[in-house]
Amino acid sequence: MTQTDDTPLFPKGNPLPGTYFTGNAFLTPMIAKDKNNDFMMGSVTFEPGARTNWHTHPRGQVLIVTEGAGFYQEKGKPAQPIKKGDVVNIPENTEHWHGAAAKTKMVHIAITNYEGETNVVWLKPVSEEDYNVANKQ
Repeated sequence: MTQTDDTPLFPKGNPLPGTYFTGNAFLTPMIAKDKNNDFMMGSVTFEPGARTNWHTHPRGQVLIVTEGAGFYQEKGKPAQPIKKGDVVNIPENTEHWHGAAAKTKMVHIAITNYEGETNVVWLKPVSEEDYNVANKQ
């Protein structure tokens, strides 16, 4: 009989502000922008029901799902289910949101490019109606 290791890859991190997230989300910073890297990288944990606001990235973003399941949605398109092992390549200036499913936590590594000193433009929260539609798929 084999044992599975359910230990998270990275610690849960610090709470993220309710200004840009609905529900409980946490960040563990991994790499900060510096002279060698024009991006930041962190592990984001979304508890069940947690999600980002709608937002854009001036030079795009990559998400690597490391645990659980959730959704990624671009404005005007249906939400896409995402799960452990999925990689999402988000084009620059694409309005979108991502987060956990209603009953499942989701953890992803976010790699976010900078344009100057800006890596994200935050917009309005995802409505409960839009989030519920995603969870009925």
